[in-house]
Amino acid sequence: MAANRAAAHPPSDHYDGKRFFNPGVAEREKSLGDLWRWMRERQPTPWPDWIENQPWPKPGPVAQTALSVTFIGHACFLIGIGGRWFITDPVYADRASPVPFAGPKRVRAPGLSFDDLPVLDGILVSHNHYDHLDRASLRELNRRFQAPVVTSLGNSALIRASGPQQVTELDWWQSHPLAGVSVTYVPAQHFSARGPFDRNETLWGGFVLQAAGRTLYFCGDSGYCPHFREIGQRFPDIDLSLLPIGAYEPRWFMRTMHVNPAEAVQAHLDLGSRRSIGMHFGTFAGLTDEGIDDPVIALAAARQAQGLGEQDFGVLAVGQTLVL
Repeated sequence: MAANRAAAHPPSDHYDGKRFFNPGVAEREKSLGDLWRWMRERQPTPWPDWIENQPWPKPGPVAQTALSVTFIGHACFLIGIGGRWFITDPVYADRASPVPFAGPKRVRAPGLSFDDLPVLDGILVSHNHYDHLDRASLRELNRRFQAPVVTSLGNSALIRASGPQQVTELDWWQSHPLAGVSVTYVPAQHFSARGPFDRNETLWGGFVLQAAGRTLYFCGDSGYCPHFREIGQRFPDIDLSLLPIGAYEPRWFMRTMHVNPAEAVQAHLDLGSRRSIGMHFGTFAGLTDEGIDDPVIALAAARQAQGLGEQDFGVLAVGQTLVL
């Protein structure tokens, strides 16, 4: 599998012919030894076993010129743009893990059930980590909608084996039209792996969606890096950015791969985004050491320090919809 993937992608400034890498990052990537150290030393803030979501109205039809986002949880959003519906990084599983009995555990239900979803026009998968690519969720979405999938280089075989057959792989800065919406895959500073032996064999990144004069940026996962400023320069009219604010502790382990809330606010400024919404928090216990409420509290302090308000960079409750 690795040899086939390697042969399919020419070397580039982020691919050496065998594995993808983060250009310009001097700090070495964290190793399995670092992971074991974190597991040994970690002192996570306890999370609740379960939280009931507040009920919210289900999203209605989206106008051609409107932009709608519903927070399903973690990195999963229902996005309405150009009169079309897309879902990002759909993970409905109880655990973000290769096994059903261990690993980060869901503490709240998804904000929209499968039955709540409108007919989807596309599925966007940013990278292959278990909290972003869940095979059972893709299988169920394919059974219901047969929607095409757009993802990063190297992920199509796994996704097709999960059900969806219309899969388009993109490299950084490549675009693909999907139901009249332009989908561009953009860089992030992160890594990929589904197991101990496939690290960085597939690419990671985010998406920019454009239609009817509206632009949305979905980050996926990223550490703080120059990519944010470059994305803002290439897409100077971003109406809404969906930026991660959680899974940042301990910093010695997470810093290069996950922004903290203060870095997310700086990314918002680098992007020149009119508005941003936080994600990647409050869903899976065991994924990180910070408490369940810490990202939202830290985001409020970080935006205040930059002279920003909640209308500039806030969060949605799970199941809540924002229409711009």
